[in-house]
Amino acid sequence: MPPLPFPPFKLCPCNSKQPYAQCCGPRLSGEQPAQTPEALMRSRYSAYVLQDATYLLTTWHPTTRPAELEVGTQPQWLGLNVRRAAGDTVSFTARYQERGVRRELRERSTFVQESGKWFYLDGVEG
Repeated sequence: MPPLPFPPFKLCPCNSKQPYAQCCGPRLSGEQPAQTPEALMRSRYSAYVLQDATYLLTTWHPTTRPAELEVGTQPQWLGLNVRRAAGDTVSFTARYQERGVRRELRERSTFVQESGKWFYLDGVEG
């Protein structure tokens, strides 16, 4: 299933308060790679919102990447708050709703840079 379209002038789903075309849009389109772990994490959140499994798999490190990934209408992503970004880790809270119940995902994600590109390696709750 192709990713959902997103208006370039609308505020980015990653909650950066920037238009999508100036934030995650160029990363998801492949025009501009993420320059930092935080930028990659934000673009991956936007990819979940837009149901872009291809981008998620492409930016996932091959040693931890699943063979396939299904993204769909559940959960419904409601918002992102980056709590801390330092070095190769980003701590965040993502709010979502699933089957009418609102929840939070709190994660500390680790990223690795190879050949000048950042990749998501893994994450632990917390």
